[in-house]
Amino acid sequence: MDDFQDIKKLVRNYYADLDAAAPDAVASVLREYVAPDYSWRGMHPFNELEGAASVATTFWEPLLRSIRPIQRRPDVFMAGANDIKPFGGTWVCCMGHLLGLFDENWLGIPSTGKMVFFRFVEFHEVAEGQIVQTAHFFDIPSVMRQAGVNPFPPDTGQHFLTPGPRTHDGLLHSVQDPDRSRKTMDLINRMIDDLVGSGMESPQDELARTWHEDMIWFGPTGIGAAYTRQRYQRQHQGPFRQGLGNIVFNGHVCRFSEGRYGGFFGWPNLTMKPTGGFMGVPATDRPVDMRVVDIYRREGELLAENWIFIDLLHFFAQQGLDMLARMRDICRT
Repeated sequence: MDDFQDIKKLVRNYYADLDAAAPDAVASVLREYVAPDYSWRGMHPFNELEGAASVATTFWEPLLRSIRPIQRRPDVFMAGANDIKPFGGTWVCCMGHLLGLFDENWLGIPSTGKMVFFRFVEFHEVAEGQIVQTAHFFDIPSVMRQAGVNPFPPDTGQHFLTPGPRTHDGLLHSVQDPDRSRKTMDLINRMIDDLVGSGMESPQDELARTWHEDMIWFGPTGIGAAYTRQRYQRQHQGPFRQGLGNIVFNGHVCRFSEGRYGGFFGWPNLTMKPTGGFMGVPATDRPVDMRVVDIYRREGELLAENWIFIDLLHFFAQQGLDMLARMRDICRT
């Protein structure tokens, strides 16, 4: 049975070399670790890129010139076999923050000359000793807010620097018990089945089947975090269902677990029509997609913590709202 130690070591070595590289050396680091036909999915405005050179010049080099020197501060690190059978593969996931000094503007976000925390999660598929594809989600609105230019309406939850697991045991560098991993995957799958079966409603009796009463839902900047099942339903799930209709679940590209942790991403996970009110968006007949990552920590028989990334810039762009342009307007006033 695969213990995933080889692919974990590969990704940890990749991070060590990437984090130590100067901006003009990033492309050579990527070429060392990724496959020739490497594909990369990133949040709007980056979206989908192909090949090491494109990823280096479009994403990594500008970021590393703006935020430096980079420290990687992971909170969850895990690996496993993809539970989505049509896609398969073995994957490594890392979630946490990049920390650095925000010394040059990035995406039009004004630099502060101060520390900035860049929240991220990456899924890497590894095959034959190379990274063949990556899904890289990052919280651009959090960087906006730290720079004092927030183009979003008030959060329904609470925004703050998102912490890692309460138990401080999310870095799974050693071999994990496969039975424990399977238990986590079964629980996540049951939760997804409940959610999809109820049309994304999440009534309290359904939530109680898979979630602790004192659960924490760490939502993205623009939505915020919620504590306890009742407040999660009131502060996120309720506004979500009231402001979005005709929700279709499209499935996931990757879903796996290791030990008491697990997660997934989709591209996109959901398609829906805004019915008015969610994050200030008016109603429209135009269907829009939502790209989402969820990372979970299981405690006993139930889920205790959930970290969420949503590509909100892409969500708004499909509705004709350029949040980066709105931010630049704020900067000019």
